[in-house]
Amino acid sequence: MWLSRDFLRVLGPDAVSWLQGQLSQDVARLAVGESADSFLLQPQGKVDALLRVTRTAHEEMVIDVDAGFGEAVAARLNRFKIRVKAEVEPLAWRCLALRGPRAKEVDLGSVEGVVVVEVSWPGLAGIDLIGPDVSVPPGVHECGPKAWDVVRIEAGIPMMGSELTEKTIPAEAGVVERAVSFTKGCFTGQELVARIDSRGGNVPRHLRGVVLTGDTVTPPPGAVLVVNGKEVGSLTSAAASPGGAGTVALAYVRREIEPPADAQVTWDGGSCGARIDALPLVP
Repeated sequence: MWLSRDFLRVLGPDAVSWLQGQLSQDVARLAVGESADSFLLQPQGKVDALLRVTRTAHEEMVIDVDAGFGEAVAARLNRFKIRVKAEVEPLAWRCLALRGPRAKEVDLGSVEGVVVVEVSWPGLAGIDLIGPDVSVPPGVHECGPKAWDVVRIEAGIPMMGSELTEKTIPAEAGVVERAVSFTKGCFTGQELVARIDSRGGNVPRHLRGVVLTGDTVTPPPGAVLVVNGKEVGSLTSAAASPGGAGTVALAYVRREIEPPADAQVTWDGGSCGARIDALPLVP
């Protein structure tokens, strides 16, 4: 699947030390060719972006983020650039995502000039090929966006603009473990993240999976989840399996609702039964 991602190059003698103080991940430990997920946070600790950092040279990092958020990431970084010898510039790279149990067995012998990034989604491993001239390896079947949405939702992968906004607390999204280092030292927005972690990760709501029951149209984002007559959350993403196997969704659900839990989904013009489950939705 070709993923819509924005790429930025951060280049200069202070590139690594600057990003180390801005990002939640320990990017200074990355060797050339290694990647890591990270939050870029507001000073108050809420999310500006969930992104990936790849070290491409000793003084060069490449950042990629969901499409449409590259400019905001660059602007946010530059706001905190004071006496820093590093520049941020857009990069014309592409991303091809390979997922599934055999993704790492794909023959990449004919693929040149790309960075191979290992991806460990919950319940689903794979690789991303990123670079300026990425091509589809022989024997790889391309899927469409509908199939991709189902896979992403089943794995519980939050997306910028859907599960992640400027109001999101990192611990709500379920990715702190892979996107935050608690040993690296200070970074912008650290106080809220550390305080919540010290209290056992308790936040008012958590990202959950939702499996819709019965034949129904796909509910829109914002559709309300109701348990025992009480509104307990709302959908952020939903997708119907291209093969007709059902509809799955992601939703932020109040913490007192322990999955699995039966629920009703309601929206303007429709409603259906549902089950709230822990993520990932696939083993």
